[in-house]
Amino acid sequence: MHLRSIVLAGIIGVSGTVWAHGDSQDKKAAAKPAHVGSEEHRFGRAGDPKKVTRTIRVGMHDSMHFTPGNLRVKQGETVRFIATNGGKVMHEMVLGTMKELKEHAELMKKFPEMEHDEPYMAHVRPGGKETIVWQFTKPGEFYYACLIPGHLEAGMIAKITVEPR
Repeated sequence: MHLRSIVLAGIIGVSGTVWAHGDSQDKKAAAKPAHVGSEEHRFGRAGDPKKVTRTIRVGMHDSMHFTPGNLRVKQGETVRFIATNGGKVMHEMVLGTMKELKEHAELMKKFPEMEHDEPYMAHVRPGGKETIVWQFTKPGEFYYACLIPGHLEAGMIAKITVEPR
């Protein structure tokens, strides 16, 4: 086993969450299974596409911002996010807590070529679109960010306020 593989396995094992990225998304987009799971995160869980209550289009821009910049949703709501990259460089939309996003961003600096297949992540090539279906099961403040090295630091992050029922 390579030293890099050993280090990566240790990091993943300690974190409890698999953070991964890659640039083979065209093949994955078509073959990506629907993640309707029961794995609960601090910020919710994969949503059932048949139970979407609202669709939100999120633009990703090379000026290192998202549109819309901040969102409000209700606890229990299942949202279909359609992330569209209007820029000329790769962007992504990753849902999470501030702590988790910062940890993931640090990991990305060390392993920028990792592939991902988590239901709360969309890795979007220039001119492309990806979809995330997410159910917000807990109230609070959560975020979505682009964790490609340098993008979060440049301000590519936005807040999601989940209002209690």
